[in-house]
Amino acid sequence: MGMEKSTKMGARRVVLTGGPCAGKTTIAQVLERAFATELVIMPESASLLFKGGFPRWPEQPARACLQRSIYAVQTQLEEMYTGHYPDKVVVMDRGTIDGAAYWPNGPEDYFRVLGSSLDVELNRYDRVIFLESAGKDAYERNRTRNPSRIETWEEARALDETTRRLWEQHPDIQMIRNNTAFSEKIAAVLRAVEDAIHKNRNA
Repeated sequence: MGMEKSTKMGARRVVLTGGPCAGKTTIAQVLERAFATELVIMPESASLLFKGGFPRWPEQPARACLQRSIYAVQTQLEEMYTGHYPDKVVVMDRGTIDGAAYWPNGPEDYFRVLGSSLDVELNRYDRVIFLESAGKDAYERNRTRNPSRIETWEEARALDETTRRLWEQHPDIQMIRNNTAFSEKIAAVLRAVEDAIHKNRNA
């Protein structure tokens, strides 16, 4: 079952999520520099596994194994980070719900296999910042430089849509579209995180 979120008041758990090539990693680095004393960035679980050599094979059983592993790492990291940094806002590069978009048999089966539900997983987080994927040209440029970016543009757009539909059911979500300059995208995230820090500080 999903772990209950912290009972501490305030916006302690903030998820930075979105479709492939949405700019999450770059924006997370900006946040870390801007609010170094009041927040901590939790790394993306999938990237940790891939860097460690975890296979990313296309067969359905392998894809399911991967997502179960990501979920396990994610939940343990969340517990570790929120326990180790009890007074800081923890900004997470993706959350447990993202795996549902990559699950071979769809989101409902994902939550069933994990013994959880969308509501339980949404309740883990205090605030969600969703970044829409980059446009096709930017995505294709990024894809040539990033070996872990294996999805085609069409697959990336489908993942973006599925991920958005799941996360948009969270009661405190900010959607940041890809129709503005990247600097404006960063500014919008900074404002959302600054507000979360303010709420945590005054909890």
